[in-house]
Amino acid sequence: MDKDIATPIRTKAILDKYGFSFKKSLGQNFLIDTNILRKIVDAAGITRETGTIEIGPGIGALTEQLAKASKKTVAFEIDQRLLPILEDTLSPYPNVKIIHSDFLKADVPAVIKDEFGSGMDLVVTANLPYYVTTPIIMKILEEGLPIRAIVVMLQKEVADRMSARPGSKDYGSLSIAVQYYTEAETVMIVPKTVFVPQPNVDSAVIRLNVRSEPAVAVSNEAFFFKVTRAAFAQRRKTILNNLISQLEGGKERKEAILAALEKAKIEPSRRGETLSLEEFGSLSEALLHNFS
Repeated sequence: MDKDIATPIRTKAILDKYGFSFKKSLGQNFLIDTNILRKIVDAAGITRETGTIEIGPGIGALTEQLAKASKKTVAFEIDQRLLPILEDTLSPYPNVKIIHSDFLKADVPAVIKDEFGSGMDLVVTANLPYYVTTPIIMKILEEGLPIRAIVVMLQKEVADRMSARPGSKDYGSLSIAVQYYTEAETVMIVPKTVFVPQPNVDSAVIRLNVRSEPAVAVSNEAFFFKVTRAAFAQRRKTILNNLISQLEGGKERKEAILAALEKAKIEPSRRGETLSLEEFGSLSEALLHNFS
C-alpha cells in the first residue's frame, strides 16, 4: 500500500497530480507529519466503536488516520476542488464519507442521525482553518451535539485563550464560553514547519471534553454570555464600569448593578479577568431580574 498521505513526498505527489493550488481565503495548510496526526487520534481516545466527524479534510491526511482507527468517519469539505482528490486518496477506506458542505451552514444533527444513529461514541476532530476556528467550535457547543469530545488543531494563541484560567492575560469571554460547556486542555504544541504551505504562527492541539452539565447553573444562558462579554469589553476597566457602559440602560441603573455585585460578593473595583466561572454565574443571576 502507498505511504501515508501525510508525508512530504506523498503530499507533493498528490498536489502535483491534480495541479492543486492553495486558497489563502480558505486557510489551507496541509500537515505533513504522520506522528502528529496519530497523536491527535490518540488524544481523542478513538476506538473501533467510535464515530468521528472531521471538518476540512484537505487531501485526507487526518481522515486516513481516523479511518484506520475508528468505526466510521464523516468529513465536511467546503472546497469542491478537493472532492476528486479525496475520492482518490481515501479509496482504500470504505468507512469514510465526504460531505461537500460548509460545516457552519450544515444541519449537523441530521447528518449525525443519518450517518451514526443514536448512542454511538462520537468525537469531532479537525485541523481547523484559523479564520473560522471560533465560530466552528461555538456552533458545535451551542447546538448541543451528542459528542464526547472535540480534539482540534488550531492557532496556538486561540488554544491558549480557550484553556486560560482566571487572572491570566489570555483569559476572556472565549475561555468562559468554551469552559462553560467543556473541560479544556492543550495536548501539544505543533511547530509551523510541519505544514505546507507554512503558516506564520505555531499551532496547538486542544482537547475539549464535553461536560454532561454546564460548569455553572444559570437561568438564562444568553444573558450569562452577555454579562461575560460586557465584563471584558475594555480589559483595563473595572467590572462595575464595564457593566455600566455595556449593559443596556446600565448608566441609569448603576445602583442596581452595585447591588447585584454585592449580592454576588464581587468587589466593584475588580477586573473581569479575575472572576471565575462560578462568580460570573452568580453575577448574571443577580443581574438577571433587572436587565432581562
